[in-house]
Amino acid sequence: MANKLYPKGAEKLLGAQINLATDPIKAVLVPSTYTFSNAHEFLADLGAVVGAAATLANKSIAGGVFDAADLDFGALASGSTCKALVLFKDSGNPATSDLLCYFDEITGFPFSTNGGSLSVPWSDGPAKIISLVA
Repeated sequence: MANKLYPKGAEKLLGAQINLATDPIKAVLVPSTYTFSNAHEFLADLGAVVGAAATLANKSIAGGVFDAADLDFGALASGSTCKALVLFKDSGNPATSDLLCYFDEITGFPFSTNGGSLSVPWSDGPAKIISLVA
């Protein structure tokens, strides 16, 4: 599968209900058992995730492109296989935290956790994390 926006999240982004620059945007790792669905809207729809959410820091928007500092998930317990990374707007409640993007085309994914820490660098290319320009 390819990196993709969740349709409801895209609607909320384009309808100015989500502000990538000022809202708390976080990332979670989803296990190999997760199956992407266009119908998924909230963090609770993901089911179990691997480790704790990581907050995007140093967010910026310039020229139609969203970027942030690389992610650090810290140490992840052994025994899970991570298939993808999902961005969401954190409302404080998984039942109302909006899903934004599903990334499974990240170098090193899928991977098995082994107790070590995980850092995920965002692309240094022109698209960065999300690009609304071609």
